[in-house]
Amino acid sequence: MSLLKFAPHVAISDEAQADQFINGLNPDVFTLVNTGRPNTFADALNRAKGAEAGLLRQRRAQFVPAATKAAENPQIPPPPRFDAGSSSSGKKKNFFKGKGKQFKRSGTSSSFSPSDFKQMQTGQQAGDYCTKCGGRHATEQCRGVSGLCRICNQPRHFARICPQRNAGNFQNSAAARTMPTPERQASSVYSYQPQNPQQSRQGGSQTVSQPPKQQAKVFALTEEQAQAVPDEVIAGNCYLCNFPAYVLIDTGASHTFISENFVVSHKLSAEPLTEIVSVSSPLGKGMLSITAVRNCMLQFEDHAIEIDCVVLGLFDFYCIVGIDMLTKYRATVDCFQKVVRFKPENADEWKFYGKGSRARIPLIYAITMNNLLQKGAEGFLIYAIDTKKSSPNLVDIPVVSEFADVFPDEIPGLPPYREVDFSIELLPGTQPISKAPYRMAPIELKELKDQLEDLLTKGYIRPSVSPWGAPVLFVRKKYGSMRLCIDYRQLNKATVKNKYPLPRIDDLFDQLQGSTVYSKIDLRSGYHQLRVRDEDIPKTVFRTRYGHYEFVVMPFGLTNAPTVFMSLMNRVFQRYLDDFVIVFIDDILIYSKNLNDHTSHLRTVLQTLRDEKLYAKLSKCEFWLQRVVFLGHIISGAGISVDPSKIEAVINWPRPKSVPEIRSFMGLAGYYRRFIQDFSSIAKPITQLTQKNAPFVWTEACEISFLELKKRLTTAPVLTIPLGTGGFVVYCDASHQGLV
Repeated sequence: MSLLKFAPHVAISDEAQADQFINGLNPDVFTLVNTGRPNTFADALNRAKGAEAGLLRQRRAQFVPAATKAAENPQIPPPPRFDAGSSSSGKKKNFFKGKGKQFKRSGTSSSFSPSDFKQMQTGQQAGDYCTKCGGRHATEQCRGVSGLCRICNQPRHFARICPQRNAGNFQNSAAARTMPTPERQASSVYSYQPQNPQQSRQGGSQTVSQPPKQQAKVFALTEEQAQAVPDEVIAGNCYLCNFPAYVLIDTGASHTFISENFVVSHKLSAEPLTEIVSVSSPLGKGMLSITAVRNCMLQFEDHAIEIDCVVLGLFDFYCIVGIDMLTKYRATVDCFQKVVRFKPENADEWKFYGKGSRARIPLIYAITMNNLLQKGAEGFLIYAIDTKKSSPNLVDIPVVSEFADVFPDEIPGLPPYREVDFSIELLPGTQPISKAPYRMAPIELKELKDQLEDLLTKGYIRPSVSPWGAPVLFVRKKYGSMRLCIDYRQLNKATVKNKYPLPRIDDLFDQLQGSTVYSKIDLRSGYHQLRVRDEDIPKTVFRTRYGHYEFVVMPFGLTNAPTVFMSLMNRVFQRYLDDFVIVFIDDILIYSKNLNDHTSHLRTVLQTLRDEKLYAKLSKCEFWLQRVVFLGHIISGAGISVDPSKIEAVINWPRPKSVPEIRSFMGLAGYYRRFIQDFSSIAKPITQLTQKNAPFVWTEACEISFLELKKRLTTAPVLTIPLGTGGFVVYCDASHQGLV
């Protein structure tokens, strides 16, 4: 270490140095130091020294039983005996006096003679007794030298804590004699500390008390054990300490356990247990645990609980939630429906829906596979590809490649002041409205902090001292990411509504007659490309745990945002509307009758966006298409049809059980009513249930109507866009008056 100052260029990081040091330790010391792997070399060195000293004391203590046997049988020569470190008078002996050598650990000290130390290393005057374990065999024949377990023949653990050992053996006296002593545990990074150290010294001599042992049990350690009774266990994917984890809900487990591999791989901090936990399973498996991870945050979708976990060598589950935590949070387990209902004190009830055990895929080694293939076994090569369309390459798209500045990865700075700015007009007499922030889970707070930093960096928000304030919350997107939403409901109630009309979708599609080539452009964060009027910026304030912030650009969630942005887009493309451009808020559709016209139309639109400093998102844009999806419809030269992906929700809709559910279904199905002839007549039995004071009775006619609407949507025709040159047939009712 001292030579590094002469060659600093060859120095490695402290963490890498610690890893190299730990990997070079002997198996016994490695096992003790690697539990809760230290991050610094100094910490690793100190723990290794303590572990080595503890192992030395344990080996020395193991000579005492052998010496007792030798005393009972004079024919057996006694093994070397080491002084406990104290005389009968209570004064400690120091055989290394003058040399300053005395072993100390955890507030206690012990010493022995140099000759004894030499005997233990060389085996001199020890007869046939092993200097490694005290057994009657040569030292070189001892299994302890190789570091292998005497039961499973595996390294890095002793027989007394072997997972293959029968759990019942931990209860007999022999196991009690081999239970790790406080000195042995002191050598580990997670040591046992006596509750009263003074009790270990009585009458001037040191006495060692065995640490207390607690019996625990677990229902299943592996997925095979869980799958043996699939109806009695609940498992699912959660977040443990902000890391994805596969969790088992086990009412048969007395404690909550966490995988040792999970602790090491994610560098979680473990603490020593006050009691040794002996864990047994119904299959006779037994394990010991000496550490625990406290205050782990277990995230179930939108709710989180704080749990304490005992570290255990789990194989398939990252965490097993036992009866201790289920009791703490007043959980009720429904094994039939695989639902766990949590009802914490002073909190609302929430549910966790388990997925049962995962299908386990057996794995084999490559050598085994080759041997099987050579013997005539059949093999199938399966590979997966990503079917999602990747982002188009800008340089390969005709015309579009000339406007690379219109498709940036990020919007360059704040938008300019435009002809239309976003304003918030309040009802007369409105006072500033401020709401307290909503409570968030730790994982949401981390996401909030990241998104706030991103918005501040872009300049979209700034700190505020305004008396206004709206709370924020997160909504999960389709692929798992979280969207920051601001609850502007109270502000929207006090806002004068903008009456600027949004275009009817039917009117937009009527302009597409004769078109065969299409391009679609989607603006990048369209709302953020419009400034808020300076005097209205304080009204956009939102409150978080990390402070108050106000928007400089138009935020999402305000009542007049769609109409104001629609007004801006109509002003920008006023000359081209209903000629070759359709605009609906931030979606732009360019349509042409042939390729030559489309080249000119596309270049005109992109040049307009460049002039107005409006930017698009290339990954959401499509160019030079003969068939395009726009506003929930499929548009082509043949006409307009229903988008199958959009009506999937209608097809899978369960039978309504209340009036609000009927209104929801009819609102969704009614969006495509133009594709269903006699829609009103078919839906009449259902719509009658929504009338005032009408009893909700689901009759056979309602069921027929419900199923017929679903059938008509799946077989909806393609509507041809009329050119206006042919004849029309008008269908009307039987009234004497009507409008044509």
